[in-house]
Amino acid sequence: MNLTDTQKKIFAILFAAGEPLETDRLAEALAVSHAEAAEQCTLLQQALAGGELPLELRRLENSWQLCTLTGYDTVIRTALELRSNTPLSNAAMEVLAVVAYNQPVTRGFIEQVRGVDSSSVVASLEEKGLIEEAGRMELPGRPIAFRTTAAFLRCFGLSDLSELPDLQPPEDTEDADAEEQLGFDDLAAEEEK
Repeated sequence: MNLTDTQKKIFAILFAAGEPLETDRLAEALAVSHAEAAEQCTLLQQALAGGELPLELRRLENSWQLCTLTGYDTVIRTALELRSNTPLSNAAMEVLAVVAYNQPVTRGFIEQVRGVDSSSVVASLEEKGLIEEAGRMELPGRPIAFRTTAAFLRCFGLSDLSELPDLQPPEDTEDADAEEQLGFDDLAAEEEK
């Protein structure tokens, strides 16, 4: 793998950072244009895809992150004695779905969709860095709006929100068709019998 001096610098910066860095920040550090930095990152991404190293360069919206390839997580976790994170609860997944598909959203909107108080789940997801404040809505009381973060994209293996799966309409069940609600006229007819 033959890398240019600029690609080696990008590799070193991203390796040392350990987290995604924006293309503009890389361009500034390298004293090159945004377009040049983006092109060099793309070329580095292609060079790493050659498979000589167990690394890949991932693009996350307008940021880049150096990552290990899938399959090395077990040995890395063992070597660093990392404990696995607890999986997200169903409630957390529901809140993430509401935020991801409707962002920016208020806590009130999330609770309206879910039908239960979601303040602790929202706080937990914010603490984990999966959602963040996106400002205040122009509504009475100026409630805080939430959106997903770059960490959300990384955790779910997405480059951007356009990669979210399409929402499927709920399937009609035979039970739902069979159950009919009694109207007022039906009740009156029942009482007359």
